[in-house]
Amino acid sequence: MQNCYYRFCINKYQLIIKTYNYNCLISTQMKAIRFFRLTIFPILLVNFIGILGYSIVIPILIFIVTDLGGNGFIYGVLGAMYPFFQLIGAPILGKLSDRIGRKKVLVISQAGTFLAWMLFLLAFILPKTVLWSSDSGFTGNYMMTLPLVLLFVARIFDGFTGGNVSVANAYLSDISDDHNRDKNFGMMGASTSLGFVLGPAVAGILASTFLGESLPILLAAIISLVAIFIIIIKLPESNPCVVDTGSIGFKSFRRFFQVEHKECYTGDSSIAKENTNTFWNILKQDQIALLYMIYFLTFLAFSLFYAGLPIYASTILEWSSTELGVFLAYSSVIMILIQGPLLSFLSGKISNLLFIVIGSLLLAISFYLLSFSNIVILYLANTLLSIGNGMMWPNFLSLLSKTGNQQMQGAIQGYGNSMGSFASIFGLVISGILFESLQTIVFIIGSVIFLLIFLFVFISYIKEKRVSRTPEIIN
Repeated sequence: MQNCYYRFCINKYQLIIKTYNYNCLISTQMKAIRFFRLTIFPILLVNFIGILGYSIVIPILIFIVTDLGGNGFIYGVLGAMYPFFQLIGAPILGKLSDRIGRKKVLVISQAGTFLAWMLFLLAFILPKTVLWSSDSGFTGNYMMTLPLVLLFVARIFDGFTGGNVSVANAYLSDISDDHNRDKNFGMMGASTSLGFVLGPAVAGILASTFLGESLPILLAAIISLVAIFIIIIKLPESNPCVVDTGSIGFKSFRRFFQVEHKECYTGDSSIAKENTNTFWNILKQDQIALLYMIYFLTFLAFSLFYAGLPIYASTILEWSSTELGVFLAYSSVIMILIQGPLLSFLSGKISNLLFIVIGSLLLAISFYLLSFSNIVILYLANTLLSIGNGMMWPNFLSLLSKTGNQQMQGAIQGYGNSMGSFASIFGLVISGILFESLQTIVFIIGSVIFLLIFLFVFISYIKEKRVSRTPEIIN
């Protein structure tokens, strides 16, 4: 009788455990279903695919450039071509998205990326005809070949149409409110990091096959083509009411984009004048000057990192493209954990400015540690860099999206992207040059830049706290 009782208890607890596990499984499945049904899921997917296609080339680009006759200087200049022409194209595409809608501009941008990757592939089959060569103390020893010139053309074309990041951020700003803005930009950051996890890792694996570096580039082109169809089919227009076509006189252009007057737009010329999104009008918005300065300095520091790290890895550390891919993938895994679960949990509990203060300080420490060649210290630096960037950047973008009004967001994000592009041009060029002579000191320069950001934002945070503590004077 006692044995029967024990068997009954055991069966009862087994049933409870099975029921609990089943409920957990159902709960997980429901959460997954709810995530895929989120309004922001299509733009997260578009962002992820775009970053995946971009990050695939990061670990292998330095090897492609050197194989085609270039060196560190050419690698830096080639890297600067994208942000230089993005500096020109991003504000144009940003303001265009305010007028004709985000979706159409995202299609234009992604189509430009696809064509750029096709030019990249064409460079692999061209003969390595030497057009000119140089051997000087400033530029180092390099040969400019025909395939290298085509790579420059591809990066220029991709850069000019590369407004997808700023337009995607404007899109997310359109569909977010004050309650979910921080959480949404955290998930956008997590999708970016996930793209950076898979991209370098996939590149390292594919580059080791018999097809070499051409296989990752082919995959990047296919990914870009998939992104175009996802935008067209899955992505709804986020801001149709502000589409102003009043001053566009090219009928064929309007028919192509299916642009029409919306009922919610009056078409009044006085309103159009008030909403002129010039740079100086945008700069008058509260906190924009500080935010654009942070944008510039952050991209300047990271351009030193992204230009210097591949040269550092291939020369001093003697890493392969696979080892560099693993290093970058590890960084992105940490950022996913920070930008996903952690930021979602802390959303609304900690201010955006405080996140930026903490993140910039961690980034300053991590950049200093990158100057050491010890593998343990390098991975510690990488961990701190990932935590700092994961905390800082999504909160910075959330803060930027709160400035101005909805009609300005395309222009605000576009001009911000231009700040980053201008910094990247300068940083990528000088990093390739400086690394030849200063080597790892370029990372210490990046550390100093993030210390400046920390000081500027910390002062702003203290001022904000003082204002919030000041009691209201009731007349």
